[in-house]
This record gives sequence, C-alpha cells and structure tokens, in this order.
Amino acid sequence: MKIFLATYLALVIGLALLLFKDPALEESMQRGSEIYADFCVTCHLEKGEGVAGTFPPLANSDYLMGNREASIRGVKYGQKGELVVNGVTYNNVMGPLGLEDEEVADVMNFILNSWGNSSDRMVTLEEVEAIKK
Repeated sequence: MKIFLATYLALVIGLALLLFKDPALEESMQRGSEIYADFCVTCHLEKGEGVAGTFPPLANSDYLMGNREASIRGVKYGQKGELVVNGVTYNNVMGPLGLEDEEVADVMNFILNSWGNSSDRMVTLEEVEAIKK
C-alpha cells in the first residue's frame, strides 16, 4: 500500500509539473530552440554535449547554472579566455553572434532548461538589456 501511494504521488507531482509550466517560458524556449539550431548547434552539438577540449558542454553544465550573468554576457557579446565547465578547463573564443536581446533571452531559456539543466527563473528581456560588456 505504501509503495502504491508513493508511486501515485510521484506520478501526480510529475504530471502537474509537466502540465503547469509557465506558458511564457515554453514559448521563449521554443523560439530559443530555433535560435540554438541556427547559431549554436555547430559547436555545442545537437544535445548540448559540446566537443571535448574545444567547445564546452551546455548539457548538465555547472558553469551555466552557477554563472548566469556571465553566461548571458557570453551569448550577448561573445567571450574568450579560460572557463571551467564540469571540472574541465576550456580556452577558446566564441565570437559575438549578433543576436537581439530578446533572442539572447530565448536561447538562454532554452539552454537553461534543456539537457539536464533546470533554471528556477526565466531569463527576461530586461535582464539581458541590463547586462553590459
């Protein structure tokens, strides 16, 4: 009986999480997935796994989850120099992508909520606009 109840509760909670996602976040993530396919997939690959030693993974990325502002800045303006992702040091250049601030927010929402990443708050246009070089 206890196993049945625990299984039932887990199923109900999981279903509720799937059904009650923020529609604005879902729409942003959909747009972000298209931007990712156009601009990011070449280096970071289809499932965000990156290329060992060259392009850092976005999947299950401790860097993304712990460095939100720096991650947004990197997408917005490009970045160069060392960074450590999941214990591995990367030292490469990512040129500016030429994205509008709304596109930066959308692709960040997609990345921060895909491949094992889960963000507790949505990246907003205002947040991206506030980030300066």
